[in-house]
Amino acid sequence: MSYEVKSLNEECGIFGIWGHPDATRVTYFGLHSLQHRGQEGAGIVSNDKGKLNGYRGLGLLSEVFKDERSLASLSGNAAIGHVRYATAGNGSVDNIQPFLFKFYDGAYGLAHNGNLTNAKSLRTELEQNGAIFHSNSDTEILMHLIRRSKQPNFIDQLKESLQTIKGGFAYLLMTETAMIAALDPNAFRPLSIGQMKNGAYVITSETCALEVIGATFVRDVGPGEVIVIDDSGYRIERYTNETQYSICSMEYIYFARPDSNIAGINVHTARKNMGKRLAQEAPIEADMVVGVPNSSLSAASGYAEASGIPYEMGLVKNQYIARTFIQPTQELREQGVRMKLSAVRGVVEGKRVVMVDDSIVRGTTSRRIVQLLKDAGAKEVHVRIASPPLKFPCFYGIDIQTRKELIAANHSVREIEQLIKADSLSFLSEQGLIGAIGLNYDAPYSGLCMAYFNGDYPTPLYDYEEKYKASLKEKTSFVTAN
Repeated sequence: MSYEVKSLNEECGIFGIWGHPDATRVTYFGLHSLQHRGQEGAGIVSNDKGKLNGYRGLGLLSEVFKDERSLASLSGNAAIGHVRYATAGNGSVDNIQPFLFKFYDGAYGLAHNGNLTNAKSLRTELEQNGAIFHSNSDTEILMHLIRRSKQPNFIDQLKESLQTIKGGFAYLLMTETAMIAALDPNAFRPLSIGQMKNGAYVITSETCALEVIGATFVRDVGPGEVIVIDDSGYRIERYTNETQYSICSMEYIYFARPDSNIAGINVHTARKNMGKRLAQEAPIEADMVVGVPNSSLSAASGYAEASGIPYEMGLVKNQYIARTFIQPTQELREQGVRMKLSAVRGVVEGKRVVMVDDSIVRGTTSRRIVQLLKDAGAKEVHVRIASPPLKFPCFYGIDIQTRKELIAANHSVREIEQLIKADSLSFLSEQGLIGAIGLNYDAPYSGLCMAYFNGDYPTPLYDYEEKYKASLKEKTSFVTAN
């Protein structure tokens, strides 16, 4: 997934296992399959007969654990792990998870995927009451709330704390005697339970990790649920009954791996359906369909199948440009497009090309790819986007928290078409996206969060309310390349 050129980032991936003699190594493999969810840092906390140990660092998982001794030091039959991309907190090692807390009465590991919408006000309140924070991540807030609770046991303390925090969150905790998972009341982020052949239970952000380690899928963690796993098995508890499915639609569109299933829907199948719907909604006469590697290939194959236009490999991704071009400046991001993608002249020269992509964020990347194809001799380039226009910020764990960089926030489809220099441009409709994914929950938008496209947020925005109102007045910054 081309994070460095698109700059649309999921926050994190979490993985945990209970009851396996080589728990840390299994966690490493599980996290490796979730690397697309975070490339800034990684860490693991292990449980060896009640003794918790942790190791974490900046960089890719393979860089953090390049010394075999770092993995070997984390012995035990249970572990939780985390790969990180930051939306809350900066990129220092202090913010790398899982956090490991050691108190006089016990030790705890904590990992989090998502973003709390009332983190700022909670942190202020906690600090005013004497809490000391070791990071500027919103994850640490949960542990402070747990320690403040007067409930009689840890699970009740956790439940009370989960009722206090708001926003999108999938938590994974390690105690001395159990591994615990919890999901927000809207199930914004995916979270699943699996089981290995030896009986060990697994918690993971995506089901693709289950395949890698040879585990079978048991069930998804539901909104408002707390899953407690210990030596006796697993049990399901609830901290709230006020739930409503609002699964992040961008998981299906872009973030999740195509071999993952979310809420019973295969991601590749959903993306292929998006492409099919797009072909029905926005047909065009052309010679070939080309997908932008890698997250758009499924949608492109669906567009080709439904339209009858041949699918061709007109764009090739350089698989060996990893983190080199994850850069903070727009200029370097744009240069990264040419480093990462090549247009195949022998395929596209003299042809009318339908270029299928999953989304347009700033627009600069789309413009570069259109230019790549035209420089390679494409006669026409018709851009088809397998999602609706991104117009609104996300506050639940994706790094779009301003409208300034969203080209669709202040430009019409025709204006974007001209800005990216495409011969035509069309987006999938909202109803087309909902139908393509095919969730059937009795909830708005069939159980999907569609706020990025229409501004209809499933929850109050709390600390972000003023920021959101201010963002509505912002103008998109679109800088054309030289």
